[in-house]
Amino acid sequence: MNKKKSLIIGIVLVIIVLLAIGIFIFIKNNKGATPTGCLNEYVSFIKEENYESMYSLITSESKENISEEDFISRNKNIYDGISMSDYNLEITSEEKIDNNKYRLNYNISMNTLAGEIKFSANSILIKNKETKKYELEWSSNFIYPSLDNTDKIKVKTIEASRGSILDRNGEVLAGEGDVSSVGLVPGKMSENQEDIQKISELLDVSVETINKALNASYVKSDTFVPIKKVGAKEFGLKDKLLEIKGVKISTSKDRVYPLAEAASHLIGYIQNVTAEDLEKNPEKGYNQNSVIGKAGFEKQFEDRLRGTAGKEINIEDEKGVIKKTIASKEVQNGEDIRLTIDAGIQSKLYEELKDDKGFFVVMNPKTGELLALVSTPSYDNNQFIYGMGTQKWNSIKEDERNPMYSRYTKNWCPGSTFKPVTAAIGLTSGKLTEEDTFSYDDLSWQKSSSWGDYKITTLTAYSGAKNIKNALIHSDNIFFAQAALKIGKDDFAKGLKNIGFEENLNLNLGLSQSKISNSGEIKTEIALADSGYGQGEILVNPIHMASIYSAFVNDGNMIKPYIEYKDNAQAEYLKENAFSKEAANIVKEDLIQVIENPEGTANDMKISGVSLAGKTGTAELKASKDETAETLGWFNLITTDENSDKQYVVVSMVEDARDLGGSHYLIKKIRALFE
Repeated sequence: MNKKKSLIIGIVLVIIVLLAIGIFIFIKNNKGATPTGCLNEYVSFIKEENYESMYSLITSESKENISEEDFISRNKNIYDGISMSDYNLEITSEEKIDNNKYRLNYNISMNTLAGEIKFSANSILIKNKETKKYELEWSSNFIYPSLDNTDKIKVKTIEASRGSILDRNGEVLAGEGDVSSVGLVPGKMSENQEDIQKISELLDVSVETINKALNASYVKSDTFVPIKKVGAKEFGLKDKLLEIKGVKISTSKDRVYPLAEAASHLIGYIQNVTAEDLEKNPEKGYNQNSVIGKAGFEKQFEDRLRGTAGKEINIEDEKGVIKKTIASKEVQNGEDIRLTIDAGIQSKLYEELKDDKGFFVVMNPKTGELLALVSTPSYDNNQFIYGMGTQKWNSIKEDERNPMYSRYTKNWCPGSTFKPVTAAIGLTSGKLTEEDTFSYDDLSWQKSSSWGDYKITTLTAYSGAKNIKNALIHSDNIFFAQAALKIGKDDFAKGLKNIGFEENLNLNLGLSQSKISNSGEIKTEIALADSGYGQGEILVNPIHMASIYSAFVNDGNMIKPYIEYKDNAQAEYLKENAFSKEAANIVKEDLIQVIENPEGTANDMKISGVSLAGKTGTAELKASKDETAETLGWFNLITTDENSDKQYVVVSMVEDARDLGGSHYLIKKIRALFE
């Protein structure tokens, strides 16, 4: 019985399969057997972009009006041009005209680059007498109802305006401005080839490039042939160019950077997109005419600055007159971004240091607002807009001072500006007190003979007690070496990690991490002693250093630096309880004496009526005590008067400081902020 039952089930399954196959074959061979089937099949070919098969489903009368080649070209160009997707057909009714002719009413929807297109329409389906299948009576109005065969569908792009980058007071740091476009009018040029050579030299554009532009197919005798853009205020250059026959200079609008070299590392620049950019950003709507941020905040805020282009899909008649707009997407201009930067401070400090290698970081220690980020030497970011010639680019690339190197984003050996940090870690951990003193008489010291020939030296002898206060006033290396040894490497490293060393601080400024050492730990006594006064392998990022110093005026809490302006800015801490309140206040009072005390190393920073705290520093970059080292000069400053309208923490450094005067070279420049 079971065998018989199984046999019956098997036979039934075979019949079902064969029936399904038969139905599939029947449907496949008879898709056009009904008007609805024909229209659905035609639409399926639209979705597949199978234009040849679409042509096979239209009537012979329709084919007399358009060749297969033209049909394929018209449909492909239109559907591809509007980026058609998600094409959908909904047949709403079927009307019999006669036995071989039907009218189908339907709704069509599709997505396009300008948004959704929807319309209702109808089409005639006629049965072919020979094939017995229905065919579509086609004309261009199947694509869209009011589209005639002589009309075109055009896509219009409304370019978005790129947003501006503004300083805290609304001053433009990057935005639209006047530039001068230098060009030639062939009919007014002399035949003297030396003129082109002069233009080449003045604009840093090759003779070959100029001649190629002049020989372009569109050029006529009265055509203005653009060669290069230059700054609107480059009057001397423009005067020289206008002395040459045929030169014409017009004014146009373009991206400009008013602070130029003073803020180029911060703001960055834009350039035309490359093939690589297009490949990396396939979904962002860039095309070969787009620009993209390549450095600085132009790059970081690219998605917000660039905006979104508007689109219109229009039907135009054969004269180019718009008959109808069938879809549109509004342009969204780029966002203006306001920074905490003060353009006045930025420009002033750049001018002070522009001929040197160094940086300034200025931050409000109470809010975390970054008021200036200056790196020198610098480059003119406007040159990337005008079109940088080979000579100019090579001069930047080959400059040993590395003008495109953003120094405030890197980490550096801090020298004696690190001593307050050692003091604060020691006081917070309880391993040091302000009464602790150490005993040594000479200007050099070593813990024991186990150090071999290695000794720690300090520059100045002083008569007072060897305690934290006097050691900061006189910048005593030996005291802070001994202090680090007393703290111990474990508590010292713990204290550093507690304030953000070996950590990505997530400030979105592209900063290098501050480092305890190359390996992330302190392995020897000598390394620990050297670290105590900011040598060894200690490396600090300047913006991180500004946050650390802010703890001295915030009861031990490190303020969080930020760059995008906020109304009614409120303090947000990067590290709470980085130091104890008592430790922070002790160090603050001692740093005030570094300036106020006549013997203080920064006494030349003293300004009548202004309460300031500061620390000088000299970092030696050498592998051994026997070498003559390159030195970094440092000076860090904090406003300690809470009623002052100039709430600053300044972190500054200059390279090759030995012949400049080190910290005192920087002090002269920082005084400009208060005078």
